[in-house]
Amino acid sequence: MPVVSVVPRTRGFAALVALLLAVVVAGALALAGSAEAKTVWLCKPGLKHNPCDTSGTATVIKADGTTSVEKVATPKKTPPIDCFYVYPTVSAQKTAVANLHIDAEQTAIAIQQASRFSSLCRVYAPVYRQLTLAGIGIGTAAKPTAAESKRAPADVLAAWKDYLKHDNKGRGVVFVGHSQGAFLLKDLVAKELDGKKLSKRLVSALLIGGNVTVKQGEDVGGQFEKIPACRKTGQIGCVVGYSSFDAEPSADAAFGRAGAGFGGDASTKLDVLCTNPAALAGGSGALKPYLFAQKFPGLLGLAINVVPDVKTPWATMPGLYRAHCENKDGASWLQVDHTAGDPRPVFTANIGAGWGLHVGDVNLAWGNLLDVVRAQSKTYLRGR
Repeated sequence: MPVVSVVPRTRGFAALVALLLAVVVAGALALAGSAEAKTVWLCKPGLKHNPCDTSGTATVIKADGTTSVEKVATPKKTPPIDCFYVYPTVSAQKTAVANLHIDAEQTAIAIQQASRFSSLCRVYAPVYRQLTLAGIGIGTAAKPTAAESKRAPADVLAAWKDYLKHDNKGRGVVFVGHSQGAFLLKDLVAKELDGKKLSKRLVSALLIGGNVTVKQGEDVGGQFEKIPACRKTGQIGCVVGYSSFDAEPSADAAFGRAGAGFGGDASTKLDVLCTNPAALAGGSGALKPYLFAQKFPGLLGLAINVVPDVKTPWATMPGLYRAHCENKDGASWLQVDHTAGDPRPVFTANIGAGWGLHVGDVNLAWGNLLDVVRAQSKTYLRGR
C-alpha cells in the first residue's frame, strides 16, 4: 500500500509572495536581454542521461485492491511536436539561487512532471538558476539579491532562443511549467508569443500552479492579450491553468487568489484562471492520476505525501478523484474531491491551506493533461 508522510506548515506567505514577485518583476527585465550563455539541458533528445525518457509502465490500483499493469507504447516515429518544460522550485541548495548543476531533485521532478509527455512530444527542459527552497523561505532561509533574481528568467529565455535556433525547425510547441516554472513561462510566452508571429507555433501552454490571470468573467485579458483559455477538446493556441485545492483557498492563499497570491495585484479586477483538464468545457470530470513510485529526494520529499508501493515505475488509481472549477469569494481554483469511503490514500493539503494540493497539481491530472495534448497535437498537425 502507498506510504503517507506529512510535513508541517512552512513560514508565512508574505515573505514568499514578495520573493516570488521579485522573480516575476526581474523576468520582465531579463526578457529584454540577450541570450549568450550556453544552455545546460536537463532533458533533450539524444542526451545520454535523459530523465524525460523514462518508462511509463504503471500499476493500476482499483478501489477493491485488485491491480493490473498498464504499459505505454514507445513511439515508433519521432513525435510530431515538441514540449518545452520548466520545472518548479525543487532545489535544496543552501544558497538563495541555485547553480546550473543537475541535482537529484531536478532529475526526480523531470521524471515526475515531464517524462510521460515523451510519448507525445520531444521534451526539452533547461536547467536554470532558480530561487531555491531556501530562497523562497522554506527550511533555512536565504534572501536573493536583485541581481540573483534576474538569473532564472535570463536562463529560461536563453534556453528558449537556443532551442529555437538549433532544434525547433518550425515545429509546434507545448509549453509546460509548474509553480516557479509556470511563473517564468507565462512571462516568456507573453513577451515572445502573445500576439506575435511565433504564436503560430503555439500548440498550447500548460501553466499550472502559476496564477495565470484573466479579466473577471473572461478567458483572456489578464496575463495574455491574445492567448485564450483552452475550453474545448483539440483547441490550440490556448492556455491551461489551474491550482488544485481540496477546500476553498484561505484568505492568504499563495495560489488561486489574484489579489493575495504570488504576484497578486489587488487593485485590478482579475481572476486566477481555472481550466479543468478533466472537462475543458466546464463541469466536473474524473481525474486520471499518475504517481511515481519512488520517494522524492530531499526536503521536498516530505511534502509529497503519497508514494505508491508497487513494482512498476508508476501507479494510477482510477475513480479516486473528480474535479471541477470553483470561483467565489475572490478565489478561483480546481476543486479536487475524492470518492467517499475509498480506502486508497489521497493527497492532502499538508503544507498549509494556502498551498492546497500544490505539490500534486500535475500528478493528480497526468492522464488528463496527456489527453489534452494528444488532441491538440492532432489539431495542430491537421492545420499544418
